[in-house]
Amino acid sequence: MAEPFVIGIAGGTGSGKTTFAKALAQRLGEDCTLIAHDCYYRAQDSKTLEERAKLNYDHPNAYETELLVEHLKQLRDGRSVEVPTYDFSCHTRSHEVMLVHPSRVIIVEGILILADERLRNLMDLRIFVDVDADVRILRRLQRDVNERGRSIQSVIDQYLATVKPMHNLYVEPSKSFANIVVPGIGSNSMALDLVSQIASGENHK
Repeated sequence: MAEPFVIGIAGGTGSGKTTFAKALAQRLGEDCTLIAHDCYYRAQDSKTLEERAKLNYDHPNAYETELLVEHLKQLRDGRSVEVPTYDFSCHTRSHEVMLVHPSRVIIVEGILILADERLRNLMDLRIFVDVDADVRILRRLQRDVNERGRSIQSVIDQYLATVKPMHNLYVEPSKSFANIVVPGIGSNSMALDLVSQIASGENHK
């Protein structure tokens, strides 16, 4: 099998990057794999739930990115990998893993993936989904309350303490490494068409 075409999709929290990544994966069909950087949050089993809740999950050190780098290398070499899964309700990894097989196109999405040179070097196409901060915080608030069982106040506190400063320090500057910047408002059908054509038309080395 030809070496996979790797697409990185980044953007701030609530930017719509995950929605864009899933829509792209759906367009590309069965021979496409989607991997979320969030799956690689470090295990925090040695800490209490209260201690875990106070950690900075928007800093690069919160992720076991070295494992993601290794997994991408293995997938590019045609080997399957066991991707960890993360339980956001208790802020640590679950005991389940997801078996991921090599595919023609691999999509990696996450807020910090373009901020890491090791990951960038493994990508054939880098995308940044961009949207105003006020829209992002409202989307994050809705997601964390409805899907992750968080209180409104806890989401606000975390946003002010870590999410916003880490975005300004790491996420926003990483936009300069993107080949394509996509607005995070609307359906982005034209951007999806463009990226799908690039991924489908590549000879993949």
